[in-house]
Amino acid sequence: MSTTPSPLLQADGVTMRFGGLTAVDGVDLTVGEGEIVGLIGPNGAGKTTFFNCLTGLYVPTDGSVRFAGAALPPRPARVTRAGVARTFQNIRLFANMSARENVIVGRHTRTGAGLFSALAHGPRHRREERESQERARELLDFVGLGGQAGLLARNLSYGAQRRLEIARALASEPRLLLLDEPTAGMNPQETAETEELVRSVRARGVAVLVIEHDMRFIMNLCDRVAVLVQGAKLIEGAPAEVQADERVVEAYLGAPDDEDDHPAAAPIHLEKQEKTV
Repeated sequence: MSTTPSPLLQADGVTMRFGGLTAVDGVDLTVGEGEIVGLIGPNGAGKTTFFNCLTGLYVPTDGSVRFAGAALPPRPARVTRAGVARTFQNIRLFANMSARENVIVGRHTRTGAGLFSALAHGPRHRREERESQERARELLDFVGLGGQAGLLARNLSYGAQRRLEIARALASEPRLLLLDEPTAGMNPQETAETEELVRSVRARGVAVLVIEHDMRFIMNLCDRVAVLVQGAKLIEGAPAEVQADERVVEAYLGAPDDEDDHPAAAPIHLEKQEKTV
């Protein structure tokens, strides 16, 4: 009996060109229900551009993106409404809004009260406002920020701001969460806490696709890992398989002068190189 999860996200031949530059070159990738999939590669490999193609910020030059069996519309708000949420490589919180307000903003695609109902504080508006407050409280507790709900986002620590971004993304009730370098700039303790948080997100039934340069984080966390190099997918497989692949080592570290310097039988632990990629 197969244990392969049902496909949730399916990218086929996704290509993104900017004039004469091909940033993403025919990438195929699937994320199944309940999976955590890692996307790695050297700087400039096209990882964030690929994310932008998945979330409607860019319309791919070629290829297709399907979610839950339907084509994803090339509009970020519609992608979010379909069930895909994301965080960004650079923190994009509303700095002068409280943590609670940031999460409530994340629920905008799940509220439907019209303008007149909102202006008149009609029954539907009041009900949705209560639901948003309750959901924000629950999500802030979930990411460990329940006691800081009233603080302005700019006054939170760096790690707390990263967790707040995840809470805001979860407020849209996604089935798939895309994380772009969620541990960038974190210390080891914060990184370990983020790893546990991502596992908890999966335990709530949300699949995860994550870009990260911290190889230890990726290899400990993910069910599968795909490697992009110069916009193309080099390899995809189990973390141990990817980590031991000579092509991956070469992509990060460069080709050795002497093949005997890196014998095929000797695995390279990429996490030791995480500060140089």
